[in-house]
Amino acid sequence: MHHSRLSTFVIDCKVGDLDAATRFWSAALGRKVAPVDADSPNYRELEAKPEEPMLLIQQVEHESRIHLDIEADDLDAELERLEALGAKRVAYVKRWWVMEAPTGQRFCIVRPQRGPLEGRANVWDGEGR
Repeated sequence: MHHSRLSTFVIDCKVGDLDAATRFWSAALGRKVAPVDADSPNYRELEAKPEEPMLLIQQVEHESRIHLDIEADDLDAELERLEALGAKRVAYVKRWWVMEAPTGQRFCIVRPQRGPLEGRANVWDGEGR
């Protein structure tokens, strides 16, 4: 048995100035910019309430797009569950999986971003239910 839920909307920006992109999205969405994490220079976070998905602005080399992250307390079990639904592995990057839905959209499976998932996420048995 494992847990998973929608974690984050990631706004991928092919830009030279990540801070300018962050200011735009902050103003557009009415969200304050969280303090910058020096260990993650290609990311900026917009504040979100605990019950809301996180919002990240990410500087990328590929074309701009928005993708989502699914957080799971067992990456391998979530990978298998989503593959059984038709998703395909694209790549394992650092500590998360990049996946592609049967409909072509990319998304990531990541470790829990804001603490334990138990009691706050979907519960899946070994049969993907």
